[in-house]
Amino acid sequence: MKTIFSVLLPIALFISCNSSKVQSDNSVTEETTANKEVTESEVAQTEEAPKEVIYINPDKLTRAYFASGCFWCVEAIYEHTKGVSEVISGYSGGHTKNPTYESSNTGQTGHAEAVEVVYDSSIISFKELVDIYYGTQNIEQVNGQGNDIGSQYRSIIFYSDANEKAIIEAKIAELKAKGLKPAAELTKFKKFWIAEDYHQDYERLHPNQSYIRAVSVPRLNRFKKNFPGFVK
Repeated sequence: MKTIFSVLLPIALFISCNSSKVQSDNSVTEETTANKEVTESEVAQTEEAPKEVIYINPDKLTRAYFASGCFWCVEAIYEHTKGVSEVISGYSGGHTKNPTYESSNTGQTGHAEAVEVVYDSSIISFKELVDIYYGTQNIEQVNGQGNDIGSQYRSIIFYSDANEKAIIEAKIAELKAKGLKPAAELTKFKKFWIAEDYHQDYERLHPNQSYIRAVSVPRLNRFKKNFPGFVK
């Protein structure tokens, strides 16, 4: 279990996912949020009722796996995506068995914070999930997102078969053609380890937690702005 820490900078406080996560009776202690201003209207966007009801066909459900910084942020984005039935936070991409939050944060397990996305392929395609993935992160940042730095926060896009790999490679080629340098690792999916219970549905259950307000909400709102047709 990690303790909350704040590093005083000359101008402002440094906020990271790592410094915000502390388990205490399945809750995380509030800390002072600086450097970021999140308006009430931004927070309210995360509490909107679904705009429409779309039937999820259980016969069409499949899974995709993504890592892109703090899993609280990525989980929240895909939870608000049409056609997605469920999103689970966990760990993947490493070499050890049964990783925990504490062990993964040492950087020694090789695992990154990741999410399992359960989606209806008749409503949203793997390609569209990939578009959302690359469209909601700093594409060129290596080993982290924002102030969440370290191999446990690196971006990894997983593929399960040759078709998914081809879709990802085409997207990477498209981004490179625009002059970008995608940093996400392209990795064959092997195993997903579910994270501790207190990490699940974190943004929804703790909308006023400091990290959620400062980092997760703005990132979620960028998704809503850039992909309005996919927001549920």
